[in-house]
Amino acid sequence: MKKIAVVYGGDSSEWEVSCRSGEFTASRLDELRYDVYEIFARHGHWELVAMRLSNSMRVPFPEGARPEVDKTDFSVRLPEGKVTFDYIYIMQHGAPGENGLLQGYLEMLGIPFSTCSAFVTTVAFDKYSCKRYLDGTGIVGLAPDAFIRKGMDIDAFCSKAAARLKFPVFVKPTNGGSSFGISKISEPDQLSAAIRFAFTEGDTVIVEQGVTGHELTCAVYRDGETVKALPVIEIITDNAYFDYDAKYNGSSREICPAEIPVKLSNKIQETSRKIYEYLGCRGVVRMDYIADDENVWFLEINIIPGMTNASLVPKMIRAAGLTITGFLTTIIENTN
Repeated sequence: MKKIAVVYGGDSSEWEVSCRSGEFTASRLDELRYDVYEIFARHGHWELVAMRLSNSMRVPFPEGARPEVDKTDFSVRLPEGKVTFDYIYIMQHGAPGENGLLQGYLEMLGIPFSTCSAFVTTVAFDKYSCKRYLDGTGIVGLAPDAFIRKGMDIDAFCSKAAARLKFPVFVKPTNGGSSFGISKISEPDQLSAAIRFAFTEGDTVIVEQGVTGHELTCAVYRDGETVKALPVIEIITDNAYFDYDAKYNGSSREICPAEIPVKLSNKIQETSRKIYEYLGCRGVVRMDYIADDENVWFLEINIIPGMTNASLVPKMIRAAGLTITGFLTTIIENTN
């Protein structure tokens, strides 16, 4: 039996969402193939919260009696002895699991894991950096944008950005997720406040010109030598955009497969495969777009997409006629 550690939690505002994703993922791993250990890791405190051995019930550890992870070799010590892991399934949304830090640590230890490499994760997680990597490739359209770092002159930046970009614009932390810190604004005089709000989630911010069309998302993964795309989802939200409320509180409809022309659906899938291969991705990665009849505009990459029963990727998996358990096994067996 392979010993799989599912790591969730994290240091960002997304840590609670990460816990739900991690618990769901752990519950769906094949109990005939794997012993599963759930590790909650937040702000440097890493502990084993539950375990499920082959053909056994899940056993939670009560608070105050949770074995701590030994970071020298990523192991835990149980009464029956020391446990080391054959594979790490990373389900931390945000830092350190989605910005390359955890991947770099595991690469140094030589432990296989489920996501892109540390370098690719770092590049893809930062919205501005990822767009610059795709600049000039011709793979996908990129909306005009502007970049600011905390400590720069906000007023001077706002003046230049307002002159160059068409409104409305989206103001986003470059390295956040779950729509934390994001604003959609329609007037230049709102820009300064939106940037300051985005800085509450990180030190760098991207201001991106808004584009209109279908909001579409597609996940890609590798199965052997083949890069495969799952069915496209269209997101229709009741809100101004697909914000936290729309994502997690039911203020949106997620249509899977998307009811769009077959030509557009195929284009989204092919574009997603090209980005996946161009960046050198591994595991399952989800790409978000805005598309109309003429153009496909890239929004961002989700290196560790949500994995709860109601999340987008599980919906795609089911629409493709696959089981969650079988899909997770494919990810593990292709990122060893």
